[in-house]
Amino acid sequence: MTHKNDILNLRIPTKENPLRILMSACLAGLTCGYDGTANGEYPSALKLLKYDTIKIIKFCPEEFSFGTPREMCDIHGGTGYDVLNGKAKVLTETGKDWTEGMIKASEKMLEIAKNEGVELVILMDISAACGSQVIYSGNRFAENKVYQIGAGVSAAQLLNNGFKVISQRDFASLELLYSKIDPNHIAAENLKDHHETDWYKSYFKNQ
Repeated sequence: MTHKNDILNLRIPTKENPLRILMSACLAGLTCGYDGTANGEYPSALKLLKYDTIKIIKFCPEEFSFGTPREMCDIHGGTGYDVLNGKAKVLTETGKDWTEGMIKASEKMLEIAKNEGVELVILMDISAACGSQVIYSGNRFAENKVYQIGAGVSAAQLLNNGFKVISQRDFASLELLYSKIDPNHIAAENLKDHHETDWYKSYFKNQ
């Protein structure tokens, strides 16, 4: 998990040397979700597209390996870290094993991050590929769906290699980022990152 101090320690970008951010493509509005949509609209992420002091690199790991549209998939038997270590699998809603494709996609995302000199990554939370704080434990369409603390496969790959990762739900961190790149930005108060919300604390209170 990336901490707020990691955001505060980012350099102040310029037009000549923009801050390089790798973003889940759906958060940037690309229609690469499993059902051919952008998985909704996320103003907190879309706002970053307007700054000329930021270079946004967009990538969808699942589209890379499986195309769009595609089945929904989730991690079974652990987290993205466990998938990378061969201890968990990625299965679709109909039981297809997509583990190998998800690992290949995570390796491609890591390659892009390294080649582009990425300084921050913003990913779609809860995704089996891009979740950075919360993911499903098993099939999200199960009658009694279960969440777990953990990262998706691509997020785990990036975190393992030292990249700073936040989600579109980390509103406090995003406010710090806006302030870093825009001297005229007035930071909103009382915003929280995902792991600081009442829902998160209540759901995971015994973990």
